[in-house]
Amino acid sequence: MSELSDEQAEALRLRLLELVDELERALQASASAAKPVVLDQSSVGRLSRMDAMQRQAMAKATRDKAELRLGQCKRALSAFDRGEYGLCLKCEEPIGYRRLLAKPEAPFCVDCQRALQDARS
Repeated sequence: MSELSDEQAEALRLRLLELVDELERALQASASAAKPVVLDQSSVGRLSRMDAMQRQAMAKATRDKAELRLGQCKRALSAFDRGEYGLCLKCEEPIGYRRLLAKPEAPFCVDCQRALQDARS
């Protein structure tokens, strides 16, 4: 494991468990919002249909983001079990505690994350 104290590691593990629970509840609650929009065109105007389709697209994007973060949290918890939590997946150096406090599921250190984002730009 990285340079985290036992107390820091346990606090981060508990935060990850809380995040998993929060994300799973949010995904369950939003399941119906991302379903296909079915509107009777004879009783609903064009703008109402467009608005419903836009809300559905936003709900789907929100769900996709939550599913991605849930997967990252579960992988981070798995890394705890292997004793590898807090190590960057790219450079294998410890991820800073402040970064993990802000984003406990972070798979990369700040430098590697920045390099990945720059490469995508």
